[in-house]
Amino acid sequence: MKKDLSSVFSMLFFITVLAVVFFSMMPQWTSDENKPLAEFSTERALVHIKNMSQKPHYVGSENHNQVANYLRYELTKLGLETSFQNGYTLTDWGNLTKSKNILARIKGSQNGKALLLLSHYDSAPHSASLGASDDATGVATILEGVRAFLHSKTPHKNDIIILFTDAEELGLNGAALFVTQHQWAKEVGLALNFEARGTSGPSYMLMETNNGNAGMVENFAAANPTFPVSNSLMYSIYKMLPNDTDLTVFREQGSIQGFNFAFIDSHYNYHTAQDDIQHLDVNSLAHQGSYLMPLLNYFSNADLNTTEAVEDYVYFSIPFSFISYPFSWVIPMVIVAFVVFLFFIFLGIAKRILTPQKMLQGFVPFLGSLFAAGLITFLGWQLLLQIYPQYNDLLNGFTYNGHAYIAAFVSLSLAICFAFYHFFTPDKITANHFVAPIFIWLLINIGIAFGLQGAGFLIIPTYFGIFAFGFYILTQKYSPILNLIFSISALLIIAPFIQMFPIGLGLKMLFATAILTALCFGLLLPTLGNFIKKGSWSILFLLASIGFFTKAHLESNYEKGKAKSNSLIYLLDADTNSAQWLTYDKNLDSWTKNYLGENPNQPKGLEEIPLFSKYDTHFTFAAKAPLKNIPQPTIDFLTDSISDGQRYLKIRISPNRKVNRYDIFANEKMQLHNIKANGVTHLQQKGKIYKREGKKLLSYYVVDNDPLVLEFNINTAAVFDMTLLESSFDLMQNPLFTMNKRADWMMPTPFVLNDAVTIKKVIKPSPRVVLETKVNTLAMPTRKKPIVPKAVQSVEPKIAVDTIK
Repeated sequence: MKKDLSSVFSMLFFITVLAVVFFSMMPQWTSDENKPLAEFSTERALVHIKNMSQKPHYVGSENHNQVANYLRYELTKLGLETSFQNGYTLTDWGNLTKSKNILARIKGSQNGKALLLLSHYDSAPHSASLGASDDATGVATILEGVRAFLHSKTPHKNDIIILFTDAEELGLNGAALFVTQHQWAKEVGLALNFEARGTSGPSYMLMETNNGNAGMVENFAAANPTFPVSNSLMYSIYKMLPNDTDLTVFREQGSIQGFNFAFIDSHYNYHTAQDDIQHLDVNSLAHQGSYLMPLLNYFSNADLNTTEAVEDYVYFSIPFSFISYPFSWVIPMVIVAFVVFLFFIFLGIAKRILTPQKMLQGFVPFLGSLFAAGLITFLGWQLLLQIYPQYNDLLNGFTYNGHAYIAAFVSLSLAICFAFYHFFTPDKITANHFVAPIFIWLLINIGIAFGLQGAGFLIIPTYFGIFAFGFYILTQKYSPILNLIFSISALLIIAPFIQMFPIGLGLKMLFATAILTALCFGLLLPTLGNFIKKGSWSILFLLASIGFFTKAHLESNYEKGKAKSNSLIYLLDADTNSAQWLTYDKNLDSWTKNYLGENPNQPKGLEEIPLFSKYDTHFTFAAKAPLKNIPQPTIDFLTDSISDGQRYLKIRISPNRKVNRYDIFANEKMQLHNIKANGVTHLQQKGKIYKREGKKLLSYYVVDNDPLVLEFNINTAAVFDMTLLESSFDLMQNPLFTMNKRADWMMPTPFVLNDAVTIKKVIKPSPRVVLETKVNTLAMPTRKKPIVPKAVQSVEPKIAVDTIK
């Protein structure tokens, strides 16, 4: 290794470039104690986050209204006229709730389209999440940004609407309420939405647009944020994830486009009790502010109509830069690259630099390293899941030691690449060996050009690889410095994806990281291939990999701040008068074993209540539980009438205890027509038949213990078959139960119904049937006005907007 100084220099150069790439993605120093009042201050924003994230504040919780009132007060302190918007919505997630949105407006000097600043203020239910990152950071970013904007007295043409939505975590209900029922929605020209899907890392910009993105791209570039982190492939990846944001509703229901800004690292804290201010990376908050201020200053004066376009752009960011060009360039760029590459090949053959046999031999080490790295990583991760079964406890698929595993498998992939080129190539490779990686990259770009044009920017590092190849063909000289310069584009553009794939999609995507590492190695082959002691470098990276695997092993156990998630539900079957404990956990711990025992049973008889889970999680274990005297809900059939072959039903389900959620299930053979829930129809309902998947009809998140009123028609020949699950999120505080406190290295499992006292009950007509004297409009459309019982009138939704100054 001592004689291979040029190799050491080249490796140090690569490490330096990578350090610049990753450290320039976001602010690294956020000390701003003496920040002028006209500038965004992360410390001032942190005050709001601390005040909002004292306790869980999910919809229907005690602290929910306190946070809403706090935000209304803070907006009023800024001198803004502030209002609440209340109302029911039933969104396409099948979730019904009454939302309370918070609105304010800053008047502009002209009467064009308004700029919307958007974030949600509710925290996730079920998991004791404090919502510090998701999404107190978004709210605090807007509050602090608007304060600085108003203090600087920045002249602006466009109105600025501030909207803190409610019930985003339940099904984007607050956004749906605003878009479909508030008059201001029609005046919005562009939305800026601030979100979080983790507690650290850079904030990525993702666009939401129904048509072309050219206008959005050009205006974003003109706004010139300091740390832009985005590319046109990200939105394609984002659409693959089981996630939506409020901005999705704006785009789909209101044809309002906009920008999402979200940081996604430390994903293991997302929606958990660890989403607190201690786990929040202040630099991520600063990154949100670095987006808001230039965009607010720019778009508050821009013609927002210019963001509309029919053409799409490829775009990507490199340190402190944002580059874009039209989709129409993608195919020509690939064709030109192929032509230039073929020209150099024919020229190389003519000059006797290249030979077909040696070019084919060059495919052996490249494809070998590519397939070996991907396969070993895929199988390696499966093996690790067997060795460390606790990794399955984290439903989002990214472990606390996930970054160590990324480093371990990247190092292992590099070791594999060096090993293949050590055994299958001479000490110094020739241009023949560089044909294979360029050819494979061109094939990838052909696929991109015709199937995923958002990734069209990947042709750029391919071009630089062709330039390095062509320089050698033309001059027959090896230029280490020039090769290093040509390698920069691959490091700038490809390297961030090596880390982003497993962070964004989970560690199951580590094999993609390994393949991308090998592909990147191929583009760096003019430099890496000429390392004299490839075998030594292979051993070095193998040792580095072992070191990172050791680090991951040492960090594989749970501890305070890196907690194990667990789940428990008490389920009372009111029809059989039996009770059981249920869990979603695959690995029981000391806390869950207190209730489920050492040898729990497999759950049975739960086919009627297939609860929704973001990660398709099901109950894993069950055990008999003591019967508790829990007040059961009252089910009243207010109307049950028949007309023209249709049976019209109006059912009221009233809680007799403090409840948080109703889940309603119906036999798949029951076709429901004209369904209404608490007076509102399904947001996505296009026809009279209610579209649903499986047995789930809807989930109602209860506010103020209001009852659920269902109205619908079914065919008279249909067998009525419906089941209710009533849940309260108070298992740990319920006086009927004596519950052990979780250890400090445990936390409630997110994304699923948890820590709940539930009652399962078949919905069937009771003796208390209320027959209306006249047929309701849903049964007889010719009737002008339905008769509504007084007991039901109190739950009919109303949009209440009260204003203060």
